[in-house]
Amino acid sequence: MAIQHILVAHDLRSTADLALRRAAQLAKQHNAKLTVLHVSAASQTNAERERDEQLLDNSVSHFAPAGSQLRLVPGRAGEVVLSQIDELQPDLLVLGAHHQRHDLFSGTTLDRIAQGCRVPLLLASIDDHQPYQRALAALNFSLCACAAFSRAYRLLPAQASLHALHVLETPRGSAAEIEEMRLTQRLLFEQLLLDETRNLPASGPTLSHSVQPGSMPGALQTAINSQQPQLLVLGCHGRGALSQALLGSLAQHYLHKAPCDVLVVR
Repeated sequence: MAIQHILVAHDLRSTADLALRRAAQLAKQHNAKLTVLHVSAASQTNAERERDEQLLDNSVSHFAPAGSQLRLVPGRAGEVVLSQIDELQPDLLVLGAHHQRHDLFSGTTLDRIAQGCRVPLLLASIDDHQPYQRALAALNFSLCACAAFSRAYRLLPAQASLHALHVLETPRGSAAEIEEMRLTQRLLFEQLLLDETRNLPASGPTLSHSVQPGSMPGALQTAINSQQPQLLVLGCHGRGALSQALLGSLAQHYLHKAPCDVLVVR
């Protein structure tokens, strides 16, 4: 799916301008519409509202492309962001990372948005408004991981590289059985890549892949340390109670402790 409309939530923190710069870069790259959303407290006075609007106008005029829209909506941040997604139907939501670590099931605004977001969520963490050059995707046989890989391919510019990492959990059995299972998994993964790339546009980032034994968290962190990606791509299962647990296991960790920008796709 082409990116035609990007929604960026701006909470007046310094990280929000970082997110706005990334959203603006992507809007220019994809010739997409950009909407800047600010959620204000319902108890704000007119003077406070005018002050915030002036600050936002300054950020939008400084960073966003001409024609970008600014929306100020009162309410609770998580609820308003999700309702605006339903109303505006953007192709991508961009938020700024706060570099805080929260406990599982903490109910933070970021958690609520991530769990209920119907569109790909990009968390901007690095202070770099240049187009992405290096991306790393955790790829397995799940539909959400494949969807994330496909979305990342379409998000990245043609001069970028996208590396797909597949992790083989250590199987049980004899040495010969383990080696046979690993070979089978490698062949299946390579076939998965062939199937997925057939559905991608001809022009896009350079693709590479690797298969690593071990656990996904450990192997993924090792790959992040060695490759230093600017964008980490993760698939996330559907919403609900199970979703919260699955989100907390991997995607939530990297959303709250982002080593780089993070793209989460359902």
